[in-house]
Amino acid sequence: MSSSETAFTGICARIARAAAQHSAPARLLAVSKTKPAAAVRALAALGQRCFGENYVQEALAKQRELSDLALEWHLIGPLQSNKCREAAEHFDWLHSLDRLKLVAPLARWRPDVRGPLQVLIQVNIDDEAAKSGCSPSEIDALATAVAAQPALRLRGLMAIPAPHEDLALRRAAFARMRGLYDALRRDHPAVDTLSMGMSEDFELAIAEGATLVRIGSALFGARVSAA
Repeated sequence: MSSSETAFTGICARIARAAAQHSAPARLLAVSKTKPAAAVRALAALGQRCFGENYVQEALAKQRELSDLALEWHLIGPLQSNKCREAAEHFDWLHSLDRLKLVAPLARWRPDVRGPLQVLIQVNIDDEAAKSGCSPSEIDALATAVAAQPALRLRGLMAIPAPHEDLALRRAAFARMRGLYDALRRDHPAVDTLSMGMSEDFELAIAEGATLVRIGSALFGARVSAA
């Protein structure tokens, strides 16, 4: 068994155990940023179909190289206004909507043939100055704006809690996100996705209700720093 297969089967087993323990179905988003297209292809050969990328241009290059595969591409990094067209045209999901001015251009540029862009609102749950994401008080306005656009489909929330060494603090942030998610579902019953949890803490996130966990280094190995 290859190292990638060992990592993949191990992570899938851990997700399944955590989900079964908490009666909370969760799926894996493989975060392939900075990794070559060959690594994505290897994981796809094992059955993984959903991949997350932080940077539009890097993702587009991989999409071209892997165009023979039926993959689902998620943009999980911060979205700049000047990248709205490329994001709308080339991704299946956007995890990082955090301001109203992005909604109209995303809807305008979404090709009809691709169906609605699946949208998550990113929440800055720990109010970190250097981190993207809206405040909890802004969720309702963003959700209403997305829901009003036929070219977009509101799916839920995403967050990246502060990387506290004390995992209890991370779990508390996940719990706050679950509260916000439940509140959003009361007004938007079709919402079904809470994206939170990464390689170090995804089991805690599942325990607090995550339905989608974003895992990179535990699958692909240590990430290469950008030059």
